[in-house]
Amino acid sequence: MTKKLVSVIIPCFNAETWIEEAIESCLNQTYSNIEIVVIDDGSTDKSLDIIKKYKDKIVWETGVNKGANHARNRGLALSQGDFIQLLDADDFLLLEKIERQIKVLEETCADVIYGDVYYQIHLSNGEVKLSPVDLLGATGFHEDYLETVLCYGCMPCQAYLIRKSAINCEEGWDENLKAGQNRDFILSILIDGATIVYQPGYYSVYRKNHSNKTITSNKTLLAYYFALVSMKAEKKLNMHKKPSKKYLRAIANSYLIRANRDRKQITFLCYIWLVFLFVISHMKLSLIQEV
Repeated sequence: MTKKLVSVIIPCFNAETWIEEAIESCLNQTYSNIEIVVIDDGSTDKSLDIIKKYKDKIVWETGVNKGANHARNRGLALSQGDFIQLLDADDFLLLEKIERQIKVLEETCADVIYGDVYYQIHLSNGEVKLSPVDLLGATGFHEDYLETVLCYGCMPCQAYLIRKSAINCEEGWDENLKAGQNRDFILSILIDGATIVYQPGYYSVYRKNHSNKTITSNKTLLAYYFALVSMKAEKKLNMHKKPSKKYLRAIANSYLIRANRDRKQITFLCYIWLVFLFVISHMKLSLIQEV
């Protein structure tokens, strides 16, 4: 029986140090039927030269810099696979990632699967360490994963493998978001009704503490976009007529959890704004409960 095609989408901007390892990690997968789609987002370093070395083994495209979300949307448009694997250019997959996850997806008929992820931590002294990604509230198995992502957030994008049929390709990634885009993307899929399963085990690596991840080091910016994504999710829940108290409470609590977790790393104004959103959201929730 022919194996179903998996498309790996890799947006790339100035990742000359890492892009080769990202591509090689896909080529070396134990699952054989893989299409690698690399979108160069106007890199000014040697990334494109490295990408071109693989021109006979990958699908690739380059253009002016429009941001990672635009590059992901272009990759999605070019992809031919039945399943979509997301991967940033500075991260990589471990050898059995796709084979193991595709097996569980086909056994369970779920739309999305996620697993555990390693941090690869680059220290200032040049030392490199592996450490499990342990995100408050978001790691491991959860009975209601939509509630979890609404309240706490999601795993790095490479943790997931997704049936393309579960993705609204017209929506794709929100190109107005500079952070929080993976949470927004996963929330959109889940609110649209996708089913998701968890598979224990570490099958991918997220690099941490290096210069390419400047946005994720700005906690105020992250908190701002986290809140915007929460508000967008609430709007979509209302459109889908799914505004259950459980989900609205998860959104309300997400503001306070973020404010308290990052209190020392965000501006005072941002902290007050998050607390304000928490209070307003709980007031709306109490009004719903009184009806």
